Formats: sequence, C-alpha cells, structure tokens
Amino acid sequence: MGSKYLVLSPNEIIKVLKKYGFHFVSQKGSHKKYSNGRKTVIIPDHYEIAKGTLKSILAMADIPLDEFLKML
Repeated sequence: MGSKYLVLSPNEIIKVLKKYGFHFVSQKGSHKKYSNGRKTVIIPDHYEIAKGTLKSILAMADIPLDEFLKML
C-alpha cells in the first residue's frame, strides 16, 4: 500500500496554504516562512517536496491531509 502523501512542488503547496489564509513572512536561504497569524510554516524552496516533509508541513499548519488534497 502506498503513501497517501504526494511529492509536490513548493508552489503547489503554497497555493493551498494561501487558501487557508497563510501569507509570506520572510525567507532565509532556500526556506520560506508563511504565517496565518496563529500558525507559522516553513516551506523549503526546492525542486520538489518529499512526502515526509509535506506531512510535517501539514502538521505545522494543522491541516488534515484529506482537506489539503481537496483544496489541491
């Protein structure tokens, strides 16, 4: 059985985070910081985001995977 988490580009993840009210705060190197006022999420600006990293990002943002996939 495969993982439900997908390998996505940072831009695809950021697009969904913006729908949840996250906005760009700052960048240090290749890592961008987004916040919605309550939660802060760090997104690595690499070619693609690994499944485990996506899982961690969603945990930081407090967004369930099924809701994230619907917004994708």
